[in-house]
Amino acid sequence: MGRIGRRRFLLLAAGSIGGSATGLWHGADRPCPRITRTTCALGTEVSLTVRHPRPDIAERAISAALGELQLIQRLLSIYDPKSQVGRLNRDGALASPHPYLVSVLRQAQYMSAASDGAFDVTVQPLWELFAAAQKQNRLPLDSDVAAARAAVDWRQIEITDNSIRFLRPGMRLTLNGIAQGHATDRVLRALRDHGIEHALINAGELNSLGQTDRGGPWRVGIQHPRRTDAYVALADLDGRALATSGDYNSKFSADGHLNHIFDPRSGYSPTQLASASVVAPTATLADALSTALFVLGPEAGLPLLGRHPGAGALLVTKDGELIVTADFPLCDEGMRDEGSAG
Repeated sequence: MGRIGRRRFLLLAAGSIGGSATGLWHGADRPCPRITRTTCALGTEVSLTVRHPRPDIAERAISAALGELQLIQRLLSIYDPKSQVGRLNRDGALASPHPYLVSVLRQAQYMSAASDGAFDVTVQPLWELFAAAQKQNRLPLDSDVAAARAAVDWRQIEITDNSIRFLRPGMRLTLNGIAQGHATDRVLRALRDHGIEHALINAGELNSLGQTDRGGPWRVGIQHPRRTDAYVALADLDGRALATSGDYNSKFSADGHLNHIFDPRSGYSPTQLASASVVAPTATLADALSTALFVLGPEAGLPLLGRHPGAGALLVTKDGELIVTADFPLCDEGMRDEGSAG
């Protein structure tokens, strides 16, 4: 769906992510240095904050996590023609796919089936059509949209451990609705495997380990979809991951009603929501669910959410109404419609 940063979070915990700074947080028994590193992957800024009494262990864990990110970038990036996704889009087939790509695509297929096709990683031809028209200061014709939709169908991807291929001419995929979640989960696993118990991960989606230096959960402010300098609510990361899909970062029309998120059933952007924030046990699931809910809207999307234990949502409609499910970890002071994001 193009090079976009469709998720913005204000990280409110002490020593929040944002720079390559090293601070000192005090744990219950001894000082616990904090190390933050930032990089770019999959078209977005990635930030890792790690707390550990031994800086050498923290640095080794961060290096391992960044190595995972580099691998995922080489595999899943739509922006790199040499990546496995880039080669698949170019050739229509890929031999010997990496297990990470196979895993992501199978999880995408699951969400496509669960959402009756609202989630579909093959919508890339639609994005390319609208992006090309935008360069000419126009919108595509309805007939062009219909032609692009003919190449969109998640059921026309054949996936095995040994190969992936498109079954229809002109197909191309984008993993922007799920790859960042996968990256977040892989980073969290790498940190945990290297002995990290307290960390905050922002790889386009958010996840965390342990607690802040104050002994509580990591707290984040969710970007207001209509105000770049404001957040719409506060949430505590309570062991679940958080992902947001919104209409506000990449627009094809001045009013934002045409944007980078497409309903594969119509070929145009969904009309009901401005943003959908989802918490779930994994970032991969949260990422895919946030996209599916954005496309489906509240009436059809919330039943899908209810079929996934541990999932909750905060939805913002186009007219500014907030819809919050009981399982969303909203802070007591979290029902806010304004506040500094700086």
